[in-house]
Amino acid sequence: MDGTALLRWGRTCLAGLEHRREEINALNVFPVPDADTGTNLLATMRAAVEAGEAAARADGSAARAVAVAMAHGATVGARGNSGIILSQVLRGVADTVHGGPFTADSLRAALARASELVREALSVPIEGTILTVLDCATAAAAACPDQELADVALAAADGAAKALGDTPFQLGVLRRAGVVDAGARGLVVLLDGLVAVTRGEAPTRPEYPRPAAADRSAPAGEAEPQYEVMYLLADSDERKVAALRARLGELGDSVVVVGDGSGSWSAHVHCADAGAAVEAGIAAGMLSRIRVENVAFASHADISEVSSGLGAADRATRANPGELSDGDASRAGPARGEGIAGSVPPADSTQVVAGALGPSVAPADRGILAVVAGAGAATLFEDAGAVVLAGEPVTAATLLAAIRRMPNREVLVLPNGALPAHELVAVGVAARDAHRDVLLLPSASMVQGLAALAVHDRGRIAVDDAFAMSEAAATTRWGSLRAATERALTMVGTCEPGDGLGLAGHDVVVIERDVPAAGRTLLDRLLAFGGELVTLLMGAAAPDGLGDELAAHIAQNFPGVEVIVYSGGQQGDSVQIGVE
Repeated sequence: MDGTALLRWGRTCLAGLEHRREEINALNVFPVPDADTGTNLLATMRAAVEAGEAAARADGSAARAVAVAMAHGATVGARGNSGIILSQVLRGVADTVHGGPFTADSLRAALARASELVREALSVPIEGTILTVLDCATAAAAACPDQELADVALAAADGAAKALGDTPFQLGVLRRAGVVDAGARGLVVLLDGLVAVTRGEAPTRPEYPRPAAADRSAPAGEAEPQYEVMYLLADSDERKVAALRARLGELGDSVVVVGDGSGSWSAHVHCADAGAAVEAGIAAGMLSRIRVENVAFASHADISEVSSGLGAADRATRANPGELSDGDASRAGPARGEGIAGSVPPADSTQVVAGALGPSVAPADRGILAVVAGAGAATLFEDAGAVVLAGEPVTAATLLAAIRRMPNREVLVLPNGALPAHELVAVGVAARDAHRDVLLLPSASMVQGLAALAVHDRGRIAVDDAFAMSEAAATTRWGSLRAATERALTMVGTCEPGDGLGLAGHDVVVIERDVPAAGRTLLDRLLAFGGELVTLLMGAAAPDGLGDELAAHIAQNFPGVEVIVYSGGQQGDSVQIGVE
């Protein structure tokens, strides 16, 4: 099989998983009966095929390029425990295909490699699951004397199907429900798809019985929330990943941490403390695509949806996908699902969406935490009623610790540009618990934070207060002035040491001979769109008299615009400018 044939196998798997999705969802009673294994496998394979198709367009039909792309696509697009394990099956293929095509020997090696990867990835391997069935498929392929890929594929698929039928005798929860393992059923679909591509016809398999709804309900006393936490991990290594796997194993079960072989990892755990699981990820590397879902409530309260094939992943997408990449937190809204428009979560929705502003039960007990640089700026924020986190640099760990020290039930956080959006999202998820609601506001600078504080009203409920403050921050145009320290290329040309630089947001838009000249030009541009109030927050390196000079420029050229000059004392920026 070349890359084109591998893609044909992927598309065949997609069709098979789509056809069997309801069956697999209904079989899903382990590790939690949340009726989403079929949906998760389908979503993961879809991500793999899309990545493989993109690689084929770029690199042609080389099996290696397509296999590597499919493994990476499955890892970053994995859904649920079963999806992460599926990604390792595809990684097994990628790790064993090199310069030539995918052959019978490649399949034997790929299954063995996948079995090894899956066992390494699981904190507590459980027999009678997809793990056991994958081992049996590996053994059947190894024992097959034939050298044709089609024959070895059939041997592996038959071995997996036989092992699937034995899973109820190996795992008590399956035996009590009278079903086979759902994830293992999905693996058989994948191997049967390989047989169909190589032999032209898929094997005939029996229909597997589905449990009655009563068999899927939660026993009395198991209503305690249990969260499924997933995220992607980058900028890590094997040592940190091993430590993460061990830590997640302490927090919960169904722990899987896998890689694509190219520096990306995907982590999954079921636990009672979602924040601690995210915090463990922060310690291991850079997080993105954080997903948190209450599987205990979703799995037992929504059994009526099993018959329609709508699992927890589909419910999450319809409600408001808890999927956040490392983009701007201020723009992190509902993501688009597969042809499903996002909408407001239903009243009984049990999904916890990472980074979303959740409603507060009551006003009253609310505190504001502001990240601030400079002694003067710290005084300004404290006078306005905020608790200040000062010192440079502020890290995700120090911000998380500061939030946890807040005595308030509701905490509004003004990050003021101190951390990138993906780290803020991770901190917010880790900080929230049953006793504290944390709302991160989109303030990208201290002048935006001051504008937000000016409209803070404890008399409003938390979401209304957060909305008003967020709107004030977002509608404050801001810029900064600084002196160039070296020759550099910017989006508006090359600057020399000593030049004055004017930035709008984070982008250099003005280069002048000195900082005062850059300030005048930048103010002209910021006020060209109108403005009623200009805030000048003077930094430690600001030249003497610069604040008065800029205020005079505004008074002369923009009559009626009010100017307030504060001593901020921040390093780096000579001046931060806010226009409201």
